Amino acid sequence: MAEERPGAWFGFGFCGFGQELGSGRGRQVHSPSPLRAGVDICRVSASWSYTAFVTRGGRLELSGSASGAAGRCKDAWASEGLLAVLRAGPGPGPGPEALLQVWAAESALRGEPLWAQNVVPEAEGEDDPAGEAQAGRLPLLPCARAYVSPRAPFYRPLAPELRARQLELGAEHALLLDAAGQVFSWGGGRHGQLGHGTLEAELEPRLLEALQGLVMAEVAAGGWHSVCVSETGDIYIWGWNESGQLALPTRNLAEDGETVAREATELNEDGSQVKRTGGAEDGAPAPFIAVQPFPALLDLPMGSDAVKASCGSRHTAVVTRTGELYTWGWGKYGQLGHEDTTSLDRPRRVEYFVDKQLQVKAVTCGPWNTYVYAVEKGKS
Repeated sequence: MAEERPGAWFGFGFCGFGQELGSGRGRQVHSPSPLRAGVDICRVSASWSYTAFVTRGGRLELSGSASGAAGRCKDAWASEGLLAVLRAGPGPGPGPEALLQVWAAESALRGEPLWAQNVVPEAEGEDDPAGEAQAGRLPLLPCARAYVSPRAPFYRPLAPELRARQLELGAEHALLLDAAGQVFSWGGGRHGQLGHGTLEAELEPRLLEALQGLVMAEVAAGGWHSVCVSETGDIYIWGWNESGQLALPTRNLAEDGETVAREATELNEDGSQVKRTGGAEDGAPAPFIAVQPFPALLDLPMGSDAVKASCGSRHTAVVTRTGELYTWGWGKYGQLGHEDTTSLDRPRRVEYFVDKQLQVKAVTCGPWNTYVYAVEKGKS
């Protein structure tokens, strides 16, 4: 097997606070651009106004409305309210313990943290032995029995029987993937983002019954939508479709916006809200989907299998098994990477990586931007 070449990180989308997003100037970058320190970065976590980068040497660097740097860092998770940092223990070696520190974003890495606690991992990290870059594992803590919340209390315990493997937080909801590949959701549900078929909130983690019997490999939480990827490469998506982030027809992207004079709202058999407007080819009202409260199976072009997914506030990005990147949803700041600011309600391949002969390995979305890790395709 040919040895994989070292890769690099790329960024595109909103950078109005000066956050590192490649070589872009101004407020936005419309096409993938290499990060200046992209070769050395192993983890990226992006909030709206700043981004946290962790290097392979354990250095944390902040860029944007929050700035600063720190050493002995294992992971970081950025949100507008706070920055969570997982640092190596104080001893000379890596040690079994790590120190979790939570900072207010505006004073991150300066003075004393808002809160700190030692955490003991269940096992060593699951980084690829070859050092492949990954998106951060926070807000789930290494013990897998608690997670970091952007609102107090910052430390939120999880029921031991959940056996959490991954946890993602949206604007108002949480998704948890357990060791058996089952998905749980809780929090606000007014946009159908919990996937239980209603718009009701859930106070405690609730099993997503619609996906029972299917083994999931990854979950991703957007602002008000959700995605999961099965072990066989299928994509399931649900929640709010305001900007086409579910890859379902949406009114906002309809070609003829002036026909939205008379609206009728009804429910599909799967519970999704369908609104109809004029403009269909046969003269009948054309349907669009505002909210999808049950998981819907999404097919990528050419039957591609997915392996990774990430969500921004209102956009979605998926990596295929062959290393291609597809994006869709809200594109106002170029966060879809298609060299424009168009929004899309269907998946579209980001041609930059194809043209550059790059294989995408990881993607992590900020609310209004996207970061991608890619390597050169091996020579046969």
